[in-house]
Amino acid sequence: MHLFVNKLTNVDFSYLHPERGLVGETWLASVVLEGALDKQGMVCDFGIVKKTLRKWLDETIDHCLVVPAQSAALHCKAFENQIELDWSYKRQEVAAKLQCLSPATAITLIDSAVISPESVAQWCIKQLRTLLPDTIDKIQLTFEPEIITHHYYHYSHGLKKHNGNCQRIAHGHRSTIEIYCNDRRDSALEKQWCQRWEDSYIGSKEDLTKVSRIAGVEYYTFRYTAQQGNFQLTLPASHCYLIETDSTVECIAQHIVHALKIANPHSDYKVRAFEG
Repeated sequence: MHLFVNKLTNVDFSYLHPERGLVGETWLASVVLEGALDKQGMVCDFGIVKKTLRKWLDETIDHCLVVPAQSAALHCKAFENQIELDWSYKRQEVAAKLQCLSPATAITLIDSAVISPESVAQWCIKQLRTLLPDTIDKIQLTFEPEIITHHYYHYSHGLKKHNGNCQRIAHGHRSTIEIYCNDRRDSALEKQWCQRWEDSYIGSKEDLTKVSRIAGVEYYTFRYTAQQGNFQLTLPASHCYLIETDSTVECIAQHIVHALKIANPHSDYKVRAFEG
């Protein structure tokens, strides 16, 4: 018998890619459990499935930096409940590096050479087997992006003032925006901003602590201390977008409106920004 739980939860995270670098992503998770019926006439209590699997995914993937531990591009070491990693990649034929120092709870090392819905699902299934009843013979877990019919972008950020896991310096989303100019939806502006922020790190100027140059490439270093510990991230300046405020979805919408008003002061704008 099978128990289906479609769209069990969504996970918002960032991962490391060999060409794109730091990529913000949002996936919908669905699960199928196969096994014999228990004394209640169930494969597994639906409430237990939802609570156990959702909690595990929230703690292990959601708002984490997901890293392919078997990639040759990665150098990683762990010490005193922290992880330090160095990632080499090439975006548009330009060699670049990313360095991150973070509490270990903010980074998930996947036993794979690449991050994909399939590789992450297979790794998760191995971990989840110990959490479910012995009556479960087989677990199928799938991740898939939400279908978005208009413009969207992948971005990463960190929110040091957040009381939960959003404070992690390298987590992200696959998001869309709606921009209205004089009460009319403006698809051209939406496309422009989505292209501008595609695979970008949206960083607060307040957290920018160092500007350096390595092998002819300018780098930004962001650093802050939050409730969960010390966070530091270094990546190419050209892959970042700086804003004056925090990078909450509210501040992101406010920033776009402000920028549009500067360019066209006689027009009225409304922006609906989405996080994941």
